[in-house]
Amino acid sequence: MEFNLARSWMLLLQRGGLAILFGVLALLWPALTLDVLVLLFGGYALIDGVLALAVAFPDRDEDRPLWPLILQGATGIAAGLVTFYWPRITGLVLLYLIGIWAVVTGIFELVAASRLRQQVAGSEGLALAGVLSILFGLFVILFPGAGALAVVWLIAAYAIAFGLLLLALGFRLRQGTWDWRNSRPPP
Repeated sequence: MEFNLARSWMLLLQRGGLAILFGVLALLWPALTLDVLVLLFGGYALIDGVLALAVAFPDRDEDRPLWPLILQGATGIAAGLVTFYWPRITGLVLLYLIGIWAVVTGIFELVAASRLRQQVAGSEGLALAGVLSILFGLFVILFPGAGALAVVWLIAAYAIAFGLLLLALGFRLRQGTWDWRNSRPPP
């Protein structure tokens, strides 16, 4: 029984690339208005949630619970939809929403890393991404007074670091599931 995440390395690469793109866009435009930040975050959280659900369902394995990935995906989708539904959301509410989303995502990444560790060597990247998500979320929740525009740099750094960790894990899983010397992916 192979953990589904190991076979979904391409989705991890896509999630990592999306996180890096979001981070770079935030760095390139440090004077983003709060409305644009809301839309960028909403789009990122929505797509990340959809990709997390895509990891959960390709090959249903009755022996493992899907709830961690389903809850992580649903949280991302909900965070994205809330930001689009209320585009004039205040900076403080946005920061709390980002913080809560990062903590929930981090918890479920730690759960997934624990399960992945039993199946594939190299799950440390996902565990580190989970810890990074939790620490980032707690910082945002505990220190919201820094202001939304000042936190743009922190959000960008977090997104880039998180994306790099997911890319590293995706490439490591790819090496374990697909011999690059063969031109064919695994069945």
